[in-house]
Amino acid sequence: MKKEKVSNKTRKFNIIYKQIKDLKPYEKNPRKNNEAIEYVRKSIDEFGFKNPIIIDKQNVIICGHTRYEAAKQLDMKEVPCIIADDLTEDEINAFRLADNKVAEFSKWNKELLAVNLESIQIDMTKFGFDLSEVADSDIVGDIKFTEEMLEENNYLVLFVDKSIDWLQIESLFDIKPVKALDSKGNRQRIGTGRVIDGTKFIKKMLEVNNNDSKHNKK
Repeated sequence: MKKEKVSNKTRKFNIIYKQIKDLKPYEKNPRKNNEAIEYVRKSIDEFGFKNPIIIDKQNVIICGHTRYEAAKQLDMKEVPCIIADDLTEDEINAFRLADNKVAEFSKWNKELLAVNLESIQIDMTKFGFDLSEVADSDIVGDIKFTEEMLEENNYLVLFVDKSIDWLQIESLFDIKPVKALDSKGNRQRIGTGRVIDGTKFIKKMLEVNNNDSKHNKK
């Protein structure tokens, strides 16, 4: 009786422990992980090594270079690994890239993230969370902003330090004041920002300059 080939999607893998000194980083790894090592190290130190490193039959790392470096900083002697011995060399190279790429498409729901962070007693800034940024996720304003600063747009950010300058900008561009409070109504966001059409901005500035020139000639 012919034995059916087990699908990669349903195959069960065994987790084995390997000596760190026996693991080999992939020499052509295109992923720059240096800035992430600190946070991964703190995560392992706090919660333990819960995500195995994936290696090939020669102990070359496929996925988990950051965990590998973090484990070395923690002076760990061995780490849990999965040997992906079912993949071809081409599949290994593709998986190595795909595993990193697909994570880039995930985004946070900031409202739910804020709810979760508020319920956790552990200091989450150790793992790279900016609590001040998340705190603004539940800000509710009187008006909705419909313009966004997208990567494909060219834009310039103007910082206004003096109140009189901001009042002049409000007048020139008919900017309405915005009252911004959190969802509980007990925190007000400091500062107000707008995205203004650059072409309209230049046109308005030229009009102001022309008016000033005419006024000076009189």
